[in-house]
Amino acid sequence: MHDLIAALFVFTQAADAAGAAQQQALQRSVDEMRHAIGRWHVVTEFVGADGAVARTAEGTYEFSWVVPDRVALGRSQIPELEMASGILFYVNEKRRVVEMVSVGRDGHLWVMTGPLGGDWRATADFESAGGGTSRLRFTRHSVAADAFESRMEFSEDRGATWRPGNRQRFRRLSAAVD
Repeated sequence: MHDLIAALFVFTQAADAAGAAQQQALQRSVDEMRHAIGRWHVVTEFVGADGAVARTAEGTYEFSWVVPDRVALGRSQIPELEMASGILFYVNEKRRVVEMVSVGRDGHLWVMTGPLGGDWRATADFESAGGGTSRLRFTRHSVAADAFESRMEFSEDRGATWRPGNRQRFRRLSAAVD
């Protein structure tokens, strides 16, 4: 009987720890979404195969709440590249993921999924222009009150290795989208 009580105690402690970790991961993802709300000036540097910046373009991103602390709606624009896209950024607590979907003028829907509480999201494998398989990964880093950076990398070997694709620097223009 003593062993059963001890086992139940250990199980309860493990469940409590798992619940606390889940709550921390959820809070981290919600905090990331809260930070993204507003309008941003964005400098995108496209990185060549040699690792050097091949092209730089400027634009804006803006995010507003659809469902507070769960779903944000966004829009990105890079006028000089004639790029615009609609974005949906959301937390799926039940699946323990945070996702961002984006679609631009070409109509291709990109779904980027990462772990709840994580700082990265990746696409599923897709057929690349050369006929191979590719995957994209986006990592948010260098977060400050009114700034953050994002790095896009790509893999052609199902995520075993990653190469740089672009990097973006976000600087807040306003906290609320008009």
